[in-house]
Amino acid sequence: MELARAVGPRGELVLRHRDDGALELRVNGVFVMDDRETSSEELLASVALEAVHHPDRVLVGGLGLGYTVRALLADSRLGQVIVAEIEPELVAWMRSGLVPSILDDPRVGVVVGDVRAVVTDLPQASVDAILLDVDNGPDFLVYNENSAIYTSGFLATCHTKLRAGGALTVWSSSPSAELESAVTSVFGKCQVSPVPVRLQERDETYYVYQGSS
Repeated sequence: MELARAVGPRGELVLRHRDDGALELRVNGVFVMDDRETSSEELLASVALEAVHHPDRVLVGGLGLGYTVRALLADSRLGQVIVAEIEPELVAWMRSGLVPSILDDPRVGVVVGDVRAVVTDLPQASVDAILLDVDNGPDFLVYNENSAIYTSGFLATCHTKLRAGGALTVWSSSPSAELESAVTSVFGKCQVSPVPVRLQERDETYYVYQGSS
């Protein structure tokens, strides 16, 4: 059952309840995420939290259905989460209650805009972690413009925004030697964490890539 449909900066968004009861988000007809399998989004948060000794201020690229942010907020050390989300309707759906909201937590602030611009505007060495979950990864893009996010140029910009001891974590729906190489070139090494998931009656593996400053 379709709950909402909107056309945003990057195309058509559809929020629906599937026949199995799951809440699903599609963009331009492509499956992006649901609330049935959220372990990789939660791992994106936990890997970042484990890598950072004092995760006070964190930036998340991509609001999605809120599971990465929700996992971050479970850590009492967290003082502020900045969420960069390009689709204003997705933010509106969460504020209206169509999507279970994490935006009423006073630690959360949302900036509606492209994550590349939001990160670029951050002061140098101002966040403890940057978490990027804005697409399906470099090899299965929903938005072709997002290809720049996975390059060493943008990752190097992220590196300059991290405080000492900070970390960058990047979600991908598939293994990517190019992404691993880009993270390694910027941070010196790259930790790759595979995440086996069960997605709509089939086995898949998602990946989290991490570099530490």
